[in-house]
Amino acid sequence: MLLWSIDNSQSPGPSSGVIHALYPLARRCLFRLDPETAHNVSMAGLKFARKTGLLRPTSPAGNPVEVMGLKFPNRIGLAAGLDKCGDAIDALGALGFGFIEVGTITPRPQPGNPKPRLFRLVEHEAAINRMGFNNPGIEAGVDNVRKSRSFRGIVGFNIGKNKDTPNENAADDYLACLRQAYPVAGYIAVNLSSPNTPGLRELQGPEASARLLEKLKNAQAALAREHDRHVPLLFKVAPDLEETHIRELSRVFLEGGLEGLIATNTTLDRTSVSGHRHSGEVGGLSGRPLTSRSTEVIRAFAAELGGRVTIIGVGGISSPEEAMEKIHAGATLVQIYTSFIYQGPGIVQRIARSLNNNQPSAFAS
Repeated sequence: MLLWSIDNSQSPGPSSGVIHALYPLARRCLFRLDPETAHNVSMAGLKFARKTGLLRPTSPAGNPVEVMGLKFPNRIGLAAGLDKCGDAIDALGALGFGFIEVGTITPRPQPGNPKPRLFRLVEHEAAINRMGFNNPGIEAGVDNVRKSRSFRGIVGFNIGKNKDTPNENAADDYLACLRQAYPVAGYIAVNLSSPNTPGLRELQGPEASARLLEKLKNAQAALAREHDRHVPLLFKVAPDLEETHIRELSRVFLEGGLEGLIATNTTLDRTSVSGHRHSGEVGGLSGRPLTSRSTEVIRAFAAELGGRVTIIGVGGISSPEEAMEKIHAGATLVQIYTSFIYQGPGIVQRIARSLNNNQPSAFAS
């Protein structure tokens, strides 16, 4: 669902200004296509531009920051969902991201849900998707990441279970992905919160989360010894959590030694888009309607976790000011997704610069 557009204004050469000027036209053309076709076209265009040298790497704006033992070139990353295959890292990385999260990737390839499964809500700068973890499988995803050459940021793997795997066997799927991704991942994010895999959010229950976390941490420790490197483990949670649930999960995360939390995934709430023709579509809502709620969830988790678990803030970040709000609420890093669709790559550099020299500890409340 990425809009094929290249803001290469930081790179030398006469072509950069021309390419940047084409962005509004590219958006108008792509928005005439159905969203998933536009995504496929734009991703192919980005990869072609990077391969042919039309898209040259942009030096990441902002200052490096060390988080979870990893050195991020800046605080802004690309959320999971755009590069589900892990084959566009160099192209996306050339736009100035400090980190890119690929996936969600499952043990076995799966086609995802029937089409149409992606909808634009242009008036709200939002999207609804029910993609259903369409991906090539963890083996192909790892191979694709190994082939990346020019990106110098952090690559995260977002992992999930296959749709036909029952919840009682979900840990087997997550463990399979963890083991294969571990040698090439900067961090590994466990997706417990997509609304598009039946029953998946049940794994966010305190008892289910505790059991899964224990198994994953044991495997992580063994893998760290085997590969002589520690890869942080993160959980990705939903925005549709009650206060009691947040407190219970925070206790699980602290007791279980979780290194990071990604807050939040898409929402099932349609209150802010109730009048839109797509509001009744099944799936997760992302974009501007999620801004306030995701920030509230970040703030609530930050208060419970007390800085002992790193928080990556994502959900409705459409401006530098909204990125800073996530930092104020307790996030250390931020990710964008839907705003990248609507505003194009220029938003990456704008947000990175706005977070320059700002320390999360100064803002967390």
